[in-house]
Amino acid sequence: MMMPHIEPRHVWVVIALTSAVLALASLVLTPLLDLDPCHLCIFQRLLFMILTLLAGFAAAWRHPGRSLLPARLAGLTLLPIAALGVGVAAHQSWLQWQPLDGISCIGGPPGPIERVVEWLGQQVPSLFMASGFCEDSELVILGLSLANWAFLFFLAILVAGTWALWHDRREPNPHARHRRHHS
Repeated sequence: MMMPHIEPRHVWVVIALTSAVLALASLVLTPLLDLDPCHLCIFQRLLFMILTLLAGFAAAWRHPGRSLLPARLAGLTLLPIAALGVGVAAHQSWLQWQPLDGISCIGGPPGPIERVVEWLGQQVPSLFMASGFCEDSELVILGLSLANWAFLFFLAILVAGTWALWHDRREPNPHARHRRHHS
């Protein structure tokens, strides 16, 4: 049985669509279910938006005759953003697993994430206003909090993006191979 050939471009499309759906779902579910997103939730929403743009660019840029360098740079930029998402979602998951009244995300001086989210919340409150606590699991789906799900999706995006870059690296001009097969 032959395995289907998966093009890196298709992986970038899947990453872009997945990230866009997750960002959009967070925007829709917040008012629909009267959720109070915290600073870490909002930051993860922002990261999914950035991943959507980077993966979308990496997929859209790939056309015959174009240099693959910009698409590869977008893909390479995507990896640390996804890794940051893994870390932020893991930290929020850890906060949620602590005993009630144990550890809170508030009380200390604001860190870089809180400052970015506060600034964005002042600019575009409908997208970036944080009103909840990071240790709260307001919505649990199949036994996992939204932070747990975000961790899994960021990790999957990191793995898929690494795969796409690795396979893209092995093929200097994927369009040349495509033309050979269809000539």
